[in-house]
Amino acid sequence: MKPFLDAIQEKVLILDGAMGTMLQERGLRPGQSPEELNLTMPEVVASVHRDYIAAGADIIITNTFGGTHFKLSHYGLEGRLAEINASAVAIARKEAAGKAYVGASIGPTGQFVEPLGEVTFDDMKSAFREQAQALVEAGADLISLETFLDIKECRAAVIAIREISPTIPIIAMLTFDDNGRSVLGTPPESAAITLTAAGADIVGSNCGLGVDGIYEILRRMRGVTHLPLISQANAGLPQLIGDRTVFPGTPEEMTAYHERMLAMGVRIIGGCCGTTPDHIRAMKLALANIQQSWKSPVTTTGATLLSSRSGWTSVGAGAKTAIIGERINPTGKKLYSQELQEGKVAYIRREAIEQEQAGATLLDVNVGAPGINEAPAMERAVFCVSGVASAPLVLDSSSPAALEAGLKAADGKVLINSVSGEAKSLKKILPLAKKYGAAVIGLALDKNGIPDTAEGRLAIARRIRNAARRLGIPDSDIIIDCLTLTVSAEQKRAAETLRAIRMVKQKLGISTVLGVSNISFGLPQRPLISSSFFSMAMEAGLDAAIINPKDKPMMDAWRSAMVLLNRDHQAAVYIEAYRGEQVGGPTPVTVSDSPPTIRERLSQAIISGDRDGIVGLVEDALSDGLVPLQISNEGFLPGLEEVGRRFEKNIFFLPQVMQSADTMQAGFARLKQEMKGQKFNSLGKILMATVEGDIHDIGKNIVCTLLENHGFEVFDIGKNVSAATIISKAREYAVDAVGLSALMTTTMSEMDNVIKKLKAAGIITFTMVGGAVVTQEYADRIGADLYARDAMEAVAKIKKLLGHS
Repeated sequence: MKPFLDAIQEKVLILDGAMGTMLQERGLRPGQSPEELNLTMPEVVASVHRDYIAAGADIIITNTFGGTHFKLSHYGLEGRLAEINASAVAIARKEAAGKAYVGASIGPTGQFVEPLGEVTFDDMKSAFREQAQALVEAGADLISLETFLDIKECRAAVIAIREISPTIPIIAMLTFDDNGRSVLGTPPESAAITLTAAGADIVGSNCGLGVDGIYEILRRMRGVTHLPLISQANAGLPQLIGDRTVFPGTPEEMTAYHERMLAMGVRIIGGCCGTTPDHIRAMKLALANIQQSWKSPVTTTGATLLSSRSGWTSVGAGAKTAIIGERINPTGKKLYSQELQEGKVAYIRREAIEQEQAGATLLDVNVGAPGINEAPAMERAVFCVSGVASAPLVLDSSSPAALEAGLKAADGKVLINSVSGEAKSLKKILPLAKKYGAAVIGLALDKNGIPDTAEGRLAIARRIRNAARRLGIPDSDIIIDCLTLTVSAEQKRAAETLRAIRMVKQKLGISTVLGVSNISFGLPQRPLISSSFFSMAMEAGLDAAIINPKDKPMMDAWRSAMVLLNRDHQAAVYIEAYRGEQVGGPTPVTVSDSPPTIRERLSQAIISGDRDGIVGLVEDALSDGLVPLQISNEGFLPGLEEVGRRFEKNIFFLPQVMQSADTMQAGFARLKQEMKGQKFNSLGKILMATVEGDIHDIGKNIVCTLLENHGFEVFDIGKNVSAATIISKAREYAVDAVGLSALMTTTMSEMDNVIKKLKAAGIITFTMVGGAVVTQEYADRIGADLYARDAMEAVAKIKKLLGHS
């Protein structure tokens, strides 16, 4: 067979369908590890592969989706990890026999990476590396990362695989909701940018959506990646017929988007939940008479694409000049330097929020104060900024250790600030950019300093570009800083900087950046010089500027230049900023708002997730005479309700919700000390469990946390819980409601079983259900009182159900 990546250039390959449902039909017991069948029932696993190959699958996927030690430990199988994964590849290779490629499946661990969870980036990477090592050594042709919800976890997996093999093809897929984002708030563009940079060979989406939804996700990905795409849709949304979960999508419906998929570079089409050999056969037949060859473009736009968990931006190639917020830098800032010494992040959080609101498209993060251990400080700073802002990050440090800590802590593709033309700098910094999928700012200086001429700076820029190319870093991931020198000391060199910008763009075709404010150092009325030079630099082709976005003259210069340079379409940004202002009119007198009350400060701390500051605010509130119940009801809860409103409007996403919940818990911990054993009035008692046969509990745990924060007494009895245990505990705790969670289609029917047995046992309680595969229709069918699609909705609905809305 041809090398896999060559084969997908020539024709579209068909990937097989669902594995779990097929195994369930052939003997997999409820609650049993599917991966265990590789050892105990290999012929059953082989029969699934055989049926898909017979239906026309070009790629078969191994039965190793839950093959990390995190997942296998739920069944006591972690000690057999290598054996289980190697056996799965061997089974698939025997059936493939040169007729199909063997793709090794790796799924999510069921854990969150710090700071959302407790698993470090290194530990997560180690878990994926351990599984990938077994799969690669066993002879897999490629690795398929499937059904990931967290971009940071998926990125860790790609990086782990690349540590083992720089060449094995990697498919990387996230699962998206019908709102066009992952459950943690990542849009398709951010996912594609991050995974392309990390080293994936094919990107796309599986599960969660039908073929129409997957098509829209891939359409958005295509705009930001040159990689081939993969579509692996569900066969519609699950329905319960009798005691069986059925996916209603027909083979014909699954092929309806084929021609449109191929036109935008989808090179692998397969099926996820509910797809059978019949679906795969129909997909194969539908491709028979369609022109299938495709050549991947070298790049998309030539722009530098950067991403965070929840946002992305483009630098260069005609985009608006990017604004890099410079305020998170301890130089000349005593308060920030002091907080760095104390390990606090209040200043960082405030500046991240304010700079993004002021118009920053990227946020520079610098923790280089005297006496600071930069690596842990950079990690804290990145965690903080990522939690409150969607702007991608610029990691600003000369320390490789600090940069690597920041690269591990980041959720997306960041910009490193910076590398110079000096050999030792190139040797230390560029490999980090390559390994972690980052772009890099190249300073036009070397051991001899900053060249006097534009030609000298161009030569260094070329040296940096060539060194990056040798490591496989594309030109679009290099941004050259032609360097701004203070005009008060070296007046002639300002014009040379502008000439260097033009030369770098014309000769190398690379984007440029400047720390603009340096130009006016030592002069009176600095904003006049800085803003004038900024305008001149933008006309020369400047693509990004490191400035204070809260500096009005600088932002005025930026907005007007974007209109005049035709980078602000229909002057939309300019008009929005200055709507209603009169040119030349009197400057309006700004009346300062009264300082926020302690209740408002408590609410704002909850909204912004200020865990470090919440206890101090509670102390202030107690000193002002507020009692614990007032602090909770008038300070905490209004903040949490605002978080809920922002979540509903897609302003906040699950990470921000969890951060706010964690902050509230820290505040509650202090209030409980004040209450000396007394308890808050409970809104009701809720029993929570993941049903028998299902080991997934992330969603349930989030619901438990938010219910507790809203004043409910929660009894969380864990995952894989039998109906008998749920009934026993519901009776023992005399609960007002029982919440049931299921992630897998194979365990949905257990919800129906539990609800029936609760009623048969005479337990009078409300029931609520939720989980990735659960729908309102399903909840109605099994007689549940409440269905919630996410944690915030669960809280709102249970409050209403129990009469607290």
